[in-house]
Amino acid sequence: MVRKFYLLAALTVSSAAFSQNGIREKLGSYLDSLFVHHKVMGSFAFADNNQPSFLKVTGFSDVEKQQKANMNTQYRIGSISKTFTAVLMMKAVEENKISLDKKLSGFYPEIPNAEKITIENLLQHRTGIHNLTNEAEYWQYHTQPQTEDNLISIIKKYKSDFEPGSKYEYSNSNYILLGFILEKIYKKSYAELIKDKISKPLKLTLTEVGGKIDPSKNQAQSYKFTNGKYEVSSETDMSIPIGAGNIISTPTELLQFILGLEQGKLIKKESLNKMKSFTDNYGYGLVKVPFDKYWGFGHTGGIDNFRSVLFYFPELKTAINFTTNQADMDPNEISIKMLETATGRGFEMPSFKSIEIPEAELQKFTGIYSSQDIPLKINIYIKDKKLMAQATGQGEFPLEAISDTSFKFDAAGIVIDFYPVKKQFVIIQGGTKNTFTKE
Repeated sequence: MVRKFYLLAALTVSSAAFSQNGIREKLGSYLDSLFVHHKVMGSFAFADNNQPSFLKVTGFSDVEKQQKANMNTQYRIGSISKTFTAVLMMKAVEENKISLDKKLSGFYPEIPNAEKITIENLLQHRTGIHNLTNEAEYWQYHTQPQTEDNLISIIKKYKSDFEPGSKYEYSNSNYILLGFILEKIYKKSYAELIKDKISKPLKLTLTEVGGKIDPSKNQAQSYKFTNGKYEVSSETDMSIPIGAGNIISTPTELLQFILGLEQGKLIKKESLNKMKSFTDNYGYGLVKVPFDKYWGFGHTGGIDNFRSVLFYFPELKTAINFTTNQADMDPNEISIKMLETATGRGFEMPSFKSIEIPEAELQKFTGIYSSQDIPLKINIYIKDKKLMAQATGQGEFPLEAISDTSFKFDAAGIVIDFYPVKKQFVIIQGGTKNTFTKE
């Protein structure tokens, strides 16, 4: 349920001529290289001309048993589940089960500002309801089963962050509530609704509400790769995210889902157009995404150490999806290369070489740095002979040398260029540069 939306880079078409097969083979080699260098493992697919045309699977679903993932391995998809929830809610509107202007007070009057919050506000993240996953206490209970009453008691105790409807702010709490509301109006479980109204119509057999991960059923575990080995991550209990992030699926089935949605197989065209009513680049369970001169829609997801992306570009008739169960790089980079490949463009294969810098040389970069433009400090220090960085109130992350003075952290798409004589560094992320000076 991690929130991160990716801004895809604008591109220019290479003058070099590539065959479609050649480019796809290159993409496959790129994904293999990512796995070999412990950057990523997962499952990747795209469709062009509205037809699935590429599938690549790398790595393990269960490292301990050396069980390799395959095209039918199920992964947790995190917040892509929100698109499913929004589709179910639009179906409920079509079936006259509920209206978009229905107030939250009709279901949960005890939640702050419930009398002002509509179903549409919930769908668009414009409620002011505090995001329960932002709180430190969330990590104390996220692996334990929770009842509806427990979750409502947690959500209602937080003060409203802003006046409903006044602005957009992403909150998993909104979609947890939508999941419960769907269960109330249909008198069915969220799992039954996914099965009856989405999986059955699209003939999806591997898309469902997840439970405890069972590797024997070809369900992937998620991992971190640290100190030369894979470490299995903690496992969110799926009673918690409900409509915000409890679905498991595969890339090929997620392509079927977004293509089926676009083709009117789930809800009416008018309903989908409502979902695409973007304000602050967010619609109803959909985010607006740029690529070159085109605009697409979809969602990203993150839960435990799973990461996922699902985008569709109507003008290009192109959809991409991937789900990873270990990643040490920015998913945006993979998204761009998949879109470049799907649209017949070449891409430059990255170098995976890293430079070893002696600890004595790393010492000149250490210290606490601050910026006039950003209200946080970044501590640069050495740990286990490696350069590390940690921003105020955030987790530490390793810096990998790419030259004598330049370092990167692929997982967040960060590059840091040090200027020791000036006692400064420039941090580059998402095309934005900021200068920090040693205190």
